[in-house]
Amino acid sequence: MDETFGQRFQRLRKEKGLTQENIADQLHVSSQAVSKWETDASLPDITLLSAISDILDVSIDELLGKEKTKPAAFVPPSSPSDYLNKLLKIRVISADGDRVRVNFPVSLLEMMLKAGGTIDLEGASYLKNIDFRQLIEMVKKGAIGNLIDVQSEDGDIVQISVE
Repeated sequence: MDETFGQRFQRLRKEKGLTQENIADQLHVSSQAVSKWETDASLPDITLLSAISDILDVSIDELLGKEKTKPAAFVPPSSPSDYLNKLLKIRVISADGDRVRVNFPVSLLEMMLKAGGTIDLEGASYLKNIDFRQLIEMVKKGAIGNLIDVQSEDGDIVQISVE
């Protein structure tokens, strides 16, 4: 289950070692208001989001729950099998609001492809044109981060990253 705003806000606040009162004082609101945000009884005014993100040292996107995407990078593996410890993440957001999230350990994906298997997410026909063997080769050479980020003409979004 995804984290609610209140859960995320409380987690970020605690990670910074701040109390509800600390936050309230800095934002010039009541500690009861901050408490309501954490219980999802209410949300902060939109004009406070920038200040809240500064206090918690996160982006507004992260504060609101948008996943961070890491830019693609090349990090030479420290050993030939180092790539097997990576995780291939596939995110699909369809134009009609369906969301699919799949995480594959690269080692499992490689075994599956060697055995002749394919990746077939129901209704995700746009994945059929992705050469996962080529993606594994890129990972073997040290590619990490957000490798594929495509939006179809129908408005479907496909993101593939490696961590």
